[in-house]
Amino acid sequence: MDNEANTPLKPSKSVDQSVLDARDLAALGHDQALSRKFDIWSMLALAFCVLGTWSTFAQDLASGLTNGGPVSILWGLCLVTFCNLCVAVSLGELCSSMPTALGQAYWVHRLWDNPTGRFASYMCAWINMFGWWTLTASQIAFMTNFMLGMKVMFDNNWAGASEGWVEFLVYIGITLLFTVINLIACRKEKVLPYFNNFVGVWFCLLFVVFSLALLIAVGTKPTLSFQPASFVFGSWINQTGWSDGVTWFIGLVQSAYGLTAFDSVIHMVEEIPAPRRNAPRVIYLAVACGAISGFIFMLVCLFCIQDVNLIINSPTGLPFMDLVQDAIGLQGGVALIALFEFNGLGQGVSIATTASRLTWGFARDSGIPFSRYFSHVDRTWNVPARALWLQGFLIGLVGILYLFANTVLDAILSVSTIALTISYGMPIFALLIVGRDKLPAGGHFRLGRRLGPVVNWISVVYCAVTTVFFFFPGSPNPSPSDMNYAIAVFGVMLVVAVAFWVVKGNKEYLLTESSAERLMEAMRIENETEGDDDDGNNNNSKNTGSSSRAADTAVGAK
Repeated sequence: MDNEANTPLKPSKSVDQSVLDARDLAALGHDQALSRKFDIWSMLALAFCVLGTWSTFAQDLASGLTNGGPVSILWGLCLVTFCNLCVAVSLGELCSSMPTALGQAYWVHRLWDNPTGRFASYMCAWINMFGWWTLTASQIAFMTNFMLGMKVMFDNNWAGASEGWVEFLVYIGITLLFTVINLIACRKEKVLPYFNNFVGVWFCLLFVVFSLALLIAVGTKPTLSFQPASFVFGSWINQTGWSDGVTWFIGLVQSAYGLTAFDSVIHMVEEIPAPRRNAPRVIYLAVACGAISGFIFMLVCLFCIQDVNLIINSPTGLPFMDLVQDAIGLQGGVALIALFEFNGLGQGVSIATTASRLTWGFARDSGIPFSRYFSHVDRTWNVPARALWLQGFLIGLVGILYLFANTVLDAILSVSTIALTISYGMPIFALLIVGRDKLPAGGHFRLGRRLGPVVNWISVVYCAVTTVFFFFPGSPNPSPSDMNYAIAVFGVMLVVAVAFWVVKGNKEYLLTESSAERLMEAMRIENETEGDDDDGNNNNSKNTGSSSRAADTAVGAK
C-alpha cells in the first residue's frame, strides 16, 4: 500500500518544521499547547538520566546480591537488555505512528476501537500514570535514604535514619524541591533543556569518576584486593529461600528497574521537533546507553567488593555506600556519595517532569476527576502547573507510609516497575490482536511485517512473565515485615481506577466533544487515504492537501 498520502509533509523552505509538527499533532486530536523546547540531545540526556541505570543498580545493589548474586546481576542484565530493546523498538514504532503525550493509553484506544478498547485504554493510562508517580516516589525515597545514610557513615549508632518522622520530613522536602524546580524551570524556554543537558553530562562524568576511583583505590591500597573473575562472572548467591529458578526471575527486578521508564520520551514527545523521526531514536539509544553503562559499573562494583557478607548485611542499609567507604575511606567516600546525591536529585527532577506531562495528558483527555481544571497550561510559567501540584501532593502522601512501615521503599520500587511494564505490554498486545494493518500510516520508524510480530511477541511474553514474578515476596514464608506489599498497593490503585471509570470516566474519557471530533477526523483522513490507494488513483497531491486542510481544521477546533 502506498502510504505517501498520509505521510507528514517534509519541511521545506516555505514550511517550518514547527508548523508541520503542530498539524501532525492536530490530526491526532490535540492542540500544540507546549513549546517544542527540547532537541534530540537534550531529550536523550533526559531519557538517559531518567533511566539512571548505573546509579539505580548501585542504589539497589542489595537486591541483586541476595537474589542470585553476580550471575543474576550481570547475565540477568543481558537478558533484560535484549527484551527491553524489543519493547523499546515496539513502542518506538507506535510512537512514530502516533506521537502524543498520553502515549500507550492513546495507542490502545486507536488500535482497539470499541468500548472494551476504550476501557482498556483508560486502565492503561491509570496504570502508566501510577507507575510514574511511584517511580518519582521511589527516587525521592532513595535520595532520602542516601541523605540520612551519609550521617550513619559517620555514626553507625545514629538511630535517626530509621525514625519514620525524620524520613517523612526529608521525603516531603525533596518532593517540594522537585515540584518547584519543574514549575520555575519552564518560565524561560531553554532553562529546562539546559538543566537536563547539565545533569546528563554530570551523570556521565560521575560514572567515570566513580569507576576510576573504586578501581584505583582497590588497586593501590595494600590492604585491599580485587575479587577473582570466578566470583564476578560465575558466583551464585541465593539467600531468599526460593528455588534457584524462582530466585533468578525475582533477581531480574534490579535490571528491570534500571532499564524501566524509557517511555519518558513518549510523554515528552510533544516538546521535541519532528517526533515521528526523533522519538524512536531516543528511546532505543537511551536503553542501549543505559545497559552498557550499567554492565560496566556492575563489573567495577563486583570486582571491588571486599567482604560480600558485610555488604549484604550493610550497617547503613545501603550496600553501595559501604562498598564505597570500604574502598575509598570515610572522607573520600562521603565526598563521592554527596556528588552521587546531588546527581540523584537532578535525575529526580527529570522523572518528575515526565510524570507531570503524563498527568497533564491524561487530564487533557478527561481521564481524571476535575480534568478541565488540571489540564490547564499556565501561560505565565509555560507549564501544566496544576497537574504538577496535584502530582506533588499525591506523591507526598506516599511518604506517610514511612510512619507505619519500613518496607515502603521495596513496595514502591516494585510497583513502579510492574506498572510501567504492564503499560508497555498493553499497546503491543493490542497491536498483535488487531493486526499491523491497523497501525496508522505516517510513521518514520517501521519494524516491518516479518520482524515486527516476532519483536512484539518477545516484548509481550517478557512483560507478562516478569510482572508475575515481581509480585513474589522475598522468601517463601515471609514475616509481615518481609512481605512484598506491591500487590496490595497495585490492587488499591486498580480499585480506585475502576471506581473513577464507573463514576465519570466511562462518560467523559476521550468522549468530550473536541476529543471525539478530532479522533473521528484523524480516522477519516486515514480511511480516505487507504480508499484512494486501493482505487489505484494517483491522487497523492489531492490527499496531502486534504490531510493538511483537515489538520488545519483540527488546529482551530478547540
